[in-house]
Amino acid sequence: MNPLAAAVAVFFGFGVMSLAGLGAATLFIPIFYYSGTPLPEAISTGLLLNVVALGITAPSHLRAKTVNLSLGIPILVVAVTLAPLGASVSHAVDRNLLLGLFAGFLVISGALMFFHRSPVQRWAVPRPVEIGAGTAVGGGVGFLAGLLGVGGGVFVLPVLNGIGLDPRTAAGTTALVALASSISGFASRATLGSLDVTFAAITAAAAAAGALVASRFATNRLSADGLKTVVAIILWVIAAKMIWDVLS
Repeated sequence: MNPLAAAVAVFFGFGVMSLAGLGAATLFIPIFYYSGTPLPEAISTGLLLNVVALGITAPSHLRAKTVNLSLGIPILVVAVTLAPLGASVSHAVDRNLLLGLFAGFLVISGALMFFHRSPVQRWAVPRPVEIGAGTAVGGGVGFLAGLLGVGGGVFVLPVLNGIGLDPRTAAGTTALVALASSISGFASRATLGSLDVTFAAITAAAAAAGALVASRFATNRLSADGLKTVVAIILWVIAAKMIWDVLS
């Protein structure tokens, strides 16, 4: 993929996903792959871009005190622990199976984005249930980060909303967990395959710029739910293409 074209796409893509409170590795890994980048390299690059973009958004949530550390830390510890396991398994998985798994992930991610809406009120959940549900999804997110190269925020956010966190705190905690799992996933995968340093550097700079602009210029007129709907449709289209390629 032409580095300049990729940089422009990454700038806008990560900017839009930052407005929606998520990273964009899920979107760009298949884009890079279908543009000619080998799948292992596309996965590693996507994780790196997630790390860069979420590295900008997560600290802003920490400064705004919109992160539930008592819940987020146990989740991210489990996620970081299991990410290397997913990475170690990935190199032994057949390419078509890996594409099929990624397509399934895109379908589910799109559904969660399309149908999930932030709750208008909170409800009480016992602490053991809160920790149990959080760490369970954290383990899945960590494994997926290593296996497929995704931060897993689309899975974490609905769970945190469901166990009673308000929307801003759920988004902030999700960003922190996705950042940690992406770092661990990238560190694990970077040793398993090549990475085009020049391409990665250019797109990483674009991802950082997109996330930074989004964090500074987002307004209440921008609907996060509306953005998620658009992204969900894009993910479904990409998933359909991947499924067609696997079956044909």
